[in-house]
Amino acid sequence: MTNPSYQQLPIIDLSAADAGPRARAELHARLHGAAHDVGFFQLVGHGVQDAETTALLTAMRRFFALPEADRLALDNVGSPHFRGYTRTGDERTGGRQDWRDQLDIGAERPARVPGPGDAPYWWLEGPNQWPAALPELRTAALRWIDRLSAVAEKLLHELLASIGASPDFYDAAFGEHSHPHLKLVRYPGSAGNGADQGVGAHKDYGFLTLLLQDRVGGLQVQREDGLFHDVPPLEGAFVVNLGELLEVATNGYLLATNHRVVSPPAAVERFSVPFFYNPRLDARVEPLVFPHASTAPGVTTDPANPLFAEYGFNELKGKLRAHPLVAERHHASLLTPA
Repeated sequence: MTNPSYQQLPIIDLSAADAGPRARAELHARLHGAAHDVGFFQLVGHGVQDAETTALLTAMRRFFALPEADRLALDNVGSPHFRGYTRTGDERTGGRQDWRDQLDIGAERPARVPGPGDAPYWWLEGPNQWPAALPELRTAALRWIDRLSAVAEKLLHELLASIGASPDFYDAAFGEHSHPHLKLVRYPGSAGNGADQGVGAHKDYGFLTLLLQDRVGGLQVQREDGLFHDVPPLEGAFVVNLGELLEVATNGYLLATNHRVVSPPAAVERFSVPFFYNPRLDARVEPLVFPHASTAPGVTTDPANPLFAEYGFNELKGKLRAHPLVAERHHASLLTPA
């Protein structure tokens, strides 16, 4: 059982995977505990260099410093693929406004319009929107997607090995047509009306999330005592959490954990960069074969949040809920009547 210290999440050093059999075995023991008991951990030893991080964060800050008109030129309401800029308050979690603005970016692919008989989730595939005044943002963001995809792939292999599964069990679900998702997020400070929801409590619906957070703080994770605890920023680390697909695939043995963000004080900006490692939209997530399966407690069920074996339906469901303006403009036929 992972030591339930609420002062910091478990710390996992991924470089131990390449440091010999004993170090790798110790890595697996710690990774197994963190994923089974907490569902969250801090990842160090990932190999991402400071210069790479600086390039992304510099371009990101320049984007949010652009005139509002330049940012609104990328309004995601104009994208049926849910790509582009979301104004503060336009995204929803749990039916309530999230007090942040952001730029949503995915793999750079041509628009795919579903034809008759095609799954509607193919709307999620399409081009990004980039600011003409800031060409370095495109370069840095797409490079970050490639870099963190490689880190996440290695981490997933080690995670599966740590619970006795075949490391490559889900390789076919990813490949060149995987569906990564990057958010560049700014929390502008509390709304001033008593609402402190930077992002409401939720679980992620993919495989793995790797979060780069700044020093302001505000991320909170629901721990074993049922309370939400702060996650102090750790220099050079990614905060990693498991998504619902891994919980479903292991029948609840691995945890997808509720988390949220509390807005910083008024006039204090917080920046964060979550990266979501997701499989192909049409990937069907098969149950994982591993020796601890008989001890799995079962998946947490929520009638308001049905989970689907085919990944794309999960992401489409989340997008339609989180971005009602995009949904109403482009996908009214997909919305469930109230």
